Amino acid sequence: MNDVSQADPVTRDAVGIIDVVLEGGPVDLPTDLRSHRVARAEEKIKILHYGGYEHFERGSSPEPIDLPVVFRWTGRTRIAE
Repeated sequence: MNDVSQADPVTRDAVGIIDVVLEGGPVDLPTDLRSHRVARAEEKIKILHYGGYEHFERGSSPEPIDLPVVFRWTGRTRIAE
C-alpha cells in the first residue's frame, strides 16, 4: 500500500490512489476488510473470505473527491482445489 496521507485528498488524487468502501456481501465480512486504498483505475476488487473470494464492483455514480468510492458486492466464487 502507498503511504499517502489520508487527510489530503488532492495528494491521493494526484498519485492515482483512492479510498474505497465495500457495500453488501456476507454479514460476517470483517469491518476492517470493508475499506481499502486502490488505484483510481480499479473497477473490481476481490476479497479472500472463508475459502472463496467476495467480488465487488465500482458503483456507477461519480463520488466527490473527498469521499470514498463505493464498490458493491456482485457475488462470490470458491477457490479451486
